[in-house]
Order: sequence, then structure tokens, then C-alpha cells
Amino acid sequence: MKQQPSPHARRADSALAPVAFQREEAGGEIEVSSPQICAGTAIPARHTAYGGGISPRLRWNPVDGARSYALLVEDPDAPQPRPFVHWLAWNIPPGVHELPEGVAQTARPEAVQGMCQGLNGRGQAGYFGPRPPRGDDPHRYHFQVFALDRTLALPDDAERTDLLTAMHGHVLAKGRLVATSQAPATP
Repeated sequence: MKQQPSPHARRADSALAPVAFQREEAGGEIEVSSPQICAGTAIPARHTAYGGGISPRLRWNPVDGARSYALLVEDPDAPQPRPFVHWLAWNIPPGVHELPEGVAQTARPEAVQGMCQGLNGRGQAGYFGPRPPRGDDPHRYHFQVFALDRTLALPDDAERTDLLTAMHGHVLAKGRLVATSQAPATP
């Protein structure tokens, strides 16, 4: 019987499949923040799949020359070869530097005109809150924002690889907020 790797072993393996932030070169930095999530701390239950599954409010500083922004939320600690995608969005207009809490789980949410949301790791459009397996150590969730020098022509059913390919070489600046989540203790 094959033994499952420990969560710590999976973290070491995650270095083989970096999050988007580690793959893309950029000249500038973006400060990413959230009034609901503090860097390095646990994501509140309302923003996890164990709770309400509601997307958090995110903010970032504007980048001169940006023609659009892209967002990617990934879990590199998931037990799979690539980071698990929790949120994928692009063509966020250059004048938008904040996403509201609770963005609709649809390819083209009305809350942000022009923004497109691709497929998360569950094959659905929009945000899917963290849901690490019971028994795992806390997983790290990277809320990554990229300032791009163009808008992207991607279909509504675009996935992580599509977004990474389309934005490669077009990243002006990048930033991230990293927080954690762990399955709640069983009752």
C-alpha cells in the first residue's frame, strides 16, 4: 500500500509548481491588501468553502501605464502537481483598484464592468473559497494581482494555463497577499 506524503512533503513538492507570482517577471511592485484578510493569518471562515464561500474585498495600488489588471488566487499546498486555483480574473479595468466583497460567481460579474472570471479548480467561474483537506497543516493562499500592459483576449472558460500564457511578457508590476486556512476541527 502506497503511503500518502505528509502535508510538509507536499509543500516541498510545491516548489516544483510555482504560483504565478513566482513565474512572472515584473519591474514594479503592487501592494495588495484586504480589510478582511491580514497577511500571514487565517482567512476568516466566511471567505472559505467551510463557511460562506464569499470572495473577500481586495485592494491594490494603481500602476502607471497599466491597461488592465489580472487576479489569480492559488493554493500551492494542495496535493496535486500544480497549485489549486481558487479564483481567476482578468481585464479588470485600469481605473479599478479594488474588488468588492462577494463578487458574483459568473464569467462577467456586474460588480466590475469589463472584468472576466475564468474557471477555478472546480471548473466553475469565479471565487471558490479555501477548503484544505481535514488533517492537513494550514495551506497558504496567494491572492496575486498583476498589472498588465494590455487587455487579454481569452474565452470565458479560460483556465490558469490560458491566463499565464496570455499575460506572459506583459506584466508591468505584481503583488500578493498570502494568508492561510485549515479545515475546522471535527465536532
